[in-house]
Amino acid sequence: MKKLIALTLAGVMTAAMVTGCGSSSETAAEAPAETEETEAPAETEETEAPAETEEGAEDAQEPSGDSDVAYVQEKGTLVVGITDFEPMDYKDESGEWIGFDADMAKAFGESLGVKVEFVEIDWDNKILELDGKTIDCVWNGMTLTDEVKSAMECSNAYCNNAQIVIVPADKADQYQDTDSLSELSFAVEAGSAGEEQVSALGLNFTPVKAQSDALMEVAAGTSDAAVIDSLMAAAMVGEGTGYADLTYTVGLNSEEYGVGFRKGSDLASALNEFFASSYADGSMLECAETYGVQAAVIEQ
Repeated sequence: MKKLIALTLAGVMTAAMVTGCGSSSETAAEAPAETEETEAPAETEETEAPAETEEGAEDAQEPSGDSDVAYVQEKGTLVVGITDFEPMDYKDESGEWIGFDADMAKAFGESLGVKVEFVEIDWDNKILELDGKTIDCVWNGMTLTDEVKSAMECSNAYCNNAQIVIVPADKADQYQDTDSLSELSFAVEAGSAGEEQVSALGLNFTPVKAQSDALMEVAAGTSDAAVIDSLMAAAMVGEGTGYADLTYTVGLNSEEYGVGFRKGSDLASALNEFFASSYADGSMLECAETYGVQAAVIEQ
């Protein structure tokens, strides 16, 4: 059933240094010739020493100032900002982060020779977290909206997705088009593409911290409906899932996922190369099959 949903939803779906020579020259002019001979070597040493120091300082600053790849390699970690979002990023029974995005992030980190650290973030603050260098990228089924693309250096799109409406299964027949949604109260993740969709439709909604919280609101009856990503719905909603009494109805849009880095970061082009090679060797699709999202993967 989950694979059927995933396949169905997929279709909807980056001074020239005048070295302390002033005082030395004055001394030379006033002193006898033998003083001049004595101080001449000292002038040469003073002239060369600062030049070497300046060049050394420039080299030391270049990696972290100009290259994010060098920056993460220097510190030895790639810090990935995520939320709890099955099947992209979620914890297994041992508490380790797994999922299609998590596994691909680990493989990318390995290609850079660094460890990957996952940090749960407030999705509404993802751009602030990135610019403040508390994280190095946002890799969490992130929709490539205009806002995201203007604020981040984004990778190529790697998965198709859509925003879809989730309601109790026993009421699904009442909500089959956008016109039927007008009286419902929605729960949506703050700062998400889902919030953007319900806001554009003028619907009544309550922002929550994560998409998983939006599902909980509907299951508890505190909200009539939720809008979440289709890939999440395929993994978490319907028969055989933790939300067997919920189902999806209306698709509100089609969209694509990408990974976001700091504006101007060379990590985006490095990831694009990694995506291309992992798609070519089959490892990307193999990983996608593990989490049932292979139908949504975009050819690289």
